[in-house]
Amino acid sequence: MGEFDLIARYFTRPVRRAALGVGDDCALLRVAPGMQLAVSSDMLVAGRHFFDDVDPVHLGHKSLAVNLSDLAACGAKPLAFTLALSLPEANEVWLKGFAEGLLALADAHEIELVGGDTTHGPLNICITVFGEVPSGKALLRSGARPGDDIWVSGTLGDARLALDALLGKIDLPPDALSAARLRLECPTPRVALGTALRGIASSALDVSDGLLGDLSHILEQSQVGADIDADAALQTMAARKSTLILPDAQWYQCALAGGDDYELAFTAPADRRDQVLAAASETRTPVTRIGHVTAAPGIRVLDAQGNTLPQQKWSSFDHFA
Repeated sequence: MGEFDLIARYFTRPVRRAALGVGDDCALLRVAPGMQLAVSSDMLVAGRHFFDDVDPVHLGHKSLAVNLSDLAACGAKPLAFTLALSLPEANEVWLKGFAEGLLALADAHEIELVGGDTTHGPLNICITVFGEVPSGKALLRSGARPGDDIWVSGTLGDARLALDALLGKIDLPPDALSAARLRLECPTPRVALGTALRGIASSALDVSDGLLGDLSHILEQSQVGADIDADAALQTMAARKSTLILPDAQWYQCALAGGDDYELAFTAPADRRDQVLAAASETRTPVTRIGHVTAAPGIRVLDAQGNTLPQQKWSSFDHFA
């Protein structure tokens, strides 16, 4: 099977909203009047972002999900995406599963595959997504203000729990590992919540490298600080509600600095709590208030009694650290 046969068989689909899709040198996208184009790229590299035994259906899903999560953090509606794929071989079983997972999520969010590239080499997946957002309405990292609430969607830390287990750092019962691994390999992009938060949230980003490290980007760009309720963050973990017993330090590490959650962390004025909860209810997305923005710079992590926890190495993931 040659390169163009591969593309035609697994990745060519009729476009509905784009002016022109796969088959020419460029795709052509229509953006409605009064809208801005939101663009983001993410790369997944074998041995760095996923294990060799990952289900290709899950890998296809995650490859697009991490990009849709960026659009969600901006409050953008997905339009289209491109796929650049480096493959060690044209394995039809793998390609069928990968395309199935990728395109099922694309269909769920009505986003079109409109082009890309394929080449022979180490397994590497790069997706670029395009979305649209009303002019001046995008959620940014620079809008947090002292007194704002800090919220997170969904659950934190379960993906990190799976990663530590798969790396042999901890032992998990099979059922706990299976549930946690699903969070690692099949994250849920919070696109509906992101668009619902336009005009409500003052800032937002997606949690990809760990809550505290990612949140620091909002704080730096907004020139503010934060007090974080560590136990509130901890209680979002699905695994925390099980009978699993781990040291407190392990729980905190997963929830506060785990990475691969692809949830939204966002701020909103305290007088908009009802609006935040309404947006969460309308989009069927759980949200948890985990702290507030302060005028003083830096992050304080507090226990349930309001005491500052000793500083730990709760740093986010960094590819070059």
